[in-house]
Amino acid sequence: MTTTTADPADLRPHLLRHLREARDSLLLKLEGLSEYDARRPLTPTGTNVLGLVKHATFVEHGYFGAVFGQRVEPLSWVFDLDEDNIDMWATPEQSREALLDDLRRVAAHTDRFVGTAPPDTPGRVPWWSPEKADVTLHQIALHVIAELHRHAGHADIVRELIDGEVGLRSRGNNLPEQDAAWWSDYRERVERAARTFR
Repeated sequence: MTTTTADPADLRPHLLRHLREARDSLLLKLEGLSEYDARRPLTPTGTNVLGLVKHATFVEHGYFGAVFGQRVEPLSWVFDLDEDNIDMWATPEQSREALLDDLRRVAAHTDRFVGTAPPDTPGRVPWWSPEKADVTLHQIALHVIAELHRHAGHADIVRELIDGEVGLRSRGNNLPEQDAAWWSDYRERVERAARTFR
């Protein structure tokens, strides 16, 4: 039996596509929100849509910058990592436009780097434990893709709590096309199942 090993460079378009899809999914949840709704916390831990976008930018900035010795333009905000969760919310002084500009600049850097560097490019994550700190670009791209999609899921839920907007809006809704009465009945059915499970 003959096996063929794919050229590692062939991974780059796939990694880029998934990074962009994750970013787009997160950004879609910010569209059409007022400043208050974009910033307001809707979970006990303060999760909010603009904060998720700010955090995603911070993640990309670090993982595709310092980890590989790449210079990325500074963010519009100065951070003190001694302040817990500083990257998870927008202060009153931080405009949505500035945070989105940060994301655009960081994303452009990420896309250039991931699109041109070999997937086996070595890096080191100084904030990981020493036994896991040595990494490749391929590993970090997968890590960031997973993290961005996770936060896009958080944004999905927060957005639904704000105004009921759900699903993927860039390529059509990915939920059943039903009216509000159907969804109300469906939710009640799920609630009954949860209460009556033995």
